[in-house]
Amino acid sequence: MTTTTTTTTDLPADLHMALDRVADALTAIFTGDPAPYAAMWAPGTQPTLFGAWGPTEKGHDAVVTTFDWVASRFSDGIGCRPSYEVVDWSGDLAYTVGHEEVEVRVDGGPPAPMTLRVTHVLRRVDGEWRLVHRHADHPPEDPRR
Repeated sequence: MTTTTTTTTDLPADLHMALDRVADALTAIFTGDPAPYAAMWAPGTQPTLFGAWGPTEKGHDAVVTTFDWVASRFSDGIGCRPSYEVVDWSGDLAYTVGHEEVEVRVDGGPPAPMTLRVTHVLRRVDGEWRLVHRHADHPPEDPRR
């Protein structure tokens, strides 16, 4: 995992482990299994999703139900490991900004590379880091190039 933080170069061990779990869970969703990623999300009405495939959801149940649909579109995902531009935290709140790159079949098509720009927000709930927000999109071409 590549990390850069705005406050320190060392992540707390529990946050580092949570980000490793997120990476493993993303690998699972790109093979069609939403369960590990869904398990990372905080309970209640606060979780939000601004998905790369269009859905916007609020509340744990709506967010994790959407992952069933998302995972149903993917198969044969190979090696999704997030790369982070920024990882920062203060107290019980943390965020990441970076990219997810994977080779995956979408809707039964041929394997193809996919890159997403992603921001995650995590909150410590009962001593465990849980996801509370995801915003992802397909990066557009830079018009300056």
